[in-house]
Amino acid sequence: MTIKELQEKVDNWINEVGVRYFDELTNTAILMEEVGEVARIIARRYGEQSEKESDKNKDLGDELADVLFVVTCLANQTGINLEEAIQRNFEKKNLRDKDRHLRNKKLT
Repeated sequence: MTIKELQEKVDNWINEVGVRYFDELTNTAILMEEVGEVARIIARRYGEQSEKESDKNKDLGDELADVLFVVTCLANQTGINLEEAIQRNFEKKNLRDKDRHLRNKKLT
């Protein structure tokens, strides 16, 4: 699925099942909640924090998909074409970081 198709699919789901978009502030709060769920899994499964029994069945992919869904909602409701935005972002990164990471001794 392309990013454009993702944006269209999310928009269709919101309009058919979700009734309407939550406002931008609510969606931002929901995004923070979803990112927190990803952080909890990462900290416990890959970090030094011990994993609780109740967290062992949490699906990291599903939580990352929740983050992507809400980011897509925010893009849709604010009129952002994510394909264009990510292309511009790569262009910016390629100019800004062209040699930066190659010169970083911490990465060798």
